[in-house]
Amino acid sequence: MIEFFKTRRAYAIVLLVVFTFGFGIYVGFNNRPEIEKVLTLTGKETAVQTTADFSPFWKVWNVINDKYPGAEKVTDQEKVYGAISGLIGSLNDPYSEFFAPDEAKIFEEDISGNFSGVGMEIGIKNRVLTVIAPLKNTPAYRAGIESGDKILKIDETTTAGLGVDQAIKLIRGEQGTTVSLSILREGEREPREIKIVRDIINIPTLDTESRKDGIFVVELYSFSANSPSLFRDAIRQFAQAKSDKLLLDLRGNPGGYLEAAISMASWFLPEGKVVVTEDYGEESEPKVFRSKGYNVFNDKLKFVILIDGGSASASEILAGAMQDHKRAILVGSESYGKGSVQEVVDITPDTLLKITVAKWLTPNGNLITDKGLTPDYLVEFSKEPARAGGDSESEKDPQMDKAVELLLNWNS
Repeated sequence: MIEFFKTRRAYAIVLLVVFTFGFGIYVGFNNRPEIEKVLTLTGKETAVQTTADFSPFWKVWNVINDKYPGAEKVTDQEKVYGAISGLIGSLNDPYSEFFAPDEAKIFEEDISGNFSGVGMEIGIKNRVLTVIAPLKNTPAYRAGIESGDKILKIDETTTAGLGVDQAIKLIRGEQGTTVSLSILREGEREPREIKIVRDIINIPTLDTESRKDGIFVVELYSFSANSPSLFRDAIRQFAQAKSDKLLLDLRGNPGGYLEAAISMASWFLPEGKVVVTEDYGEESEPKVFRSKGYNVFNDKLKFVILIDGGSASASEILAGAMQDHKRAILVGSESYGKGSVQEVVDITPDTLLKITVAKWLTPNGNLITDKGLTPDYLVEFSKEPARAGGDSESEKDPQMDKAVELLLNWNS
């Protein structure tokens, strides 16, 4: 009997030791670093040195996989893309964006200038999805979309917290299909719904007109790759018209290539004059872009530039340079204020990162970002434009009227 109790006691001690050992393994297994719970991880090689604690990230990763209903429907790669988007979002910069494969394809279509959509430039302003400018003769333009319109809903999707790339993806679609936008216009209390039929978008560049009063008008709609050569042709037409009154209309021009703005400014400035400066911050030297010195006009040129809230990016560079060097008078309303420089980086063969690397300064050192340009003559345009319907002959354009008045009564 004594041997029996000794055996049971020894057996209990063994069980206790085994249980304690197993419990220790269990506790140790669950308390190990979260990254070690991720069994396979590729592409983890990095030269980044940081003291940041990544354990919360991996804990969230594991909790999602363990607890979220339907987590298996989201691939690990999609989670990585979402995490990258969140990383970019921490910069609080509306112009820095990560493009997953689908969005990267859309972005490349934008660059090529031929795609199916509605034809408008959008951005985030004051944390609200906003129309920078509708492009001329596109579905958005014909539907009455205006610069400054706040987009509250795209079909049934509210835009609060929606990124520009996500919004573009929702607005784009097959030719002939319809997208409904709920927009809030400045001065209105209630949103309005505008339905737009998508179409193939060919980005327009410029139009010219030689008016009977001797004013030569150039309407520039975008700073595309071919706009410098088209602008050169327009300048040639202006010279052939034997006029000294030039009106450049940049209203609703969302910008484009920096090189195009430099080339156009060079027609009016001596060689070496500053057109724009890229400010990279205190740790890097600024990059100065100077006139190429075409400078074909003398000081007797009467030159007015029209701008508004839809004039952005390269439009602001060209107009700002002309204003600072006193080569042109600006008329209209304050420009959009898109004065930052983005660089596109290939992250993988099918993903892209558009990242802000600098800010633009006018020749006098004025920051364009957020502030925009203030015209020499502030003239608001509150009336519905002619494209929204009605007799175009009876529509008034007070900004154009002021520009014409200045050109016809120029005091040199």
